[in-house]
Amino acid sequence: QVQLVESGGGSVQAGGSLRLSCEYTYSTPSMGWFRQAPGQGREGVAYIYRLGSTTYADSVKGRFTISKDNAKNSLYLQMNSLKPEDTAMYYCAASTSADASFYESRYNYWGQGTQVTVSS
Repeated sequence: QVQLVESGGGSVQAGGSLRLSCEYTYSTPSMGWFRQAPGQGREGVAYIYRLGSTTYADSVKGRFTISKDNAKNSLYLQMNSLKPEDTAMYYCAASTSADASFYESRYNYWGQGTQVTVSS
């Protein structure tokens, strides 16, 4: 059983930065960040798989960076140049699949989420 605990959310003005962290009990082949804005479905933001390959949603490319530190059992999401449309609950997820991509059904474990609010 993999447990995931997110932290680092908060309120920030547009153009600002936040760094989300996700502590996990066990590493899995794929790990990712998803988000869900009010009234909308959950969407993939970024994921890391295999030996550190990464993929980003088009909406965050060039602004967000996902990274993983197995020595600290932590997954990170560095978010720069934040926009109001980035406002959402952000979830950390872990998958036993080698390449889970952004398919939610491939992620076996989910954190409780951390809120990010970006004001204009």
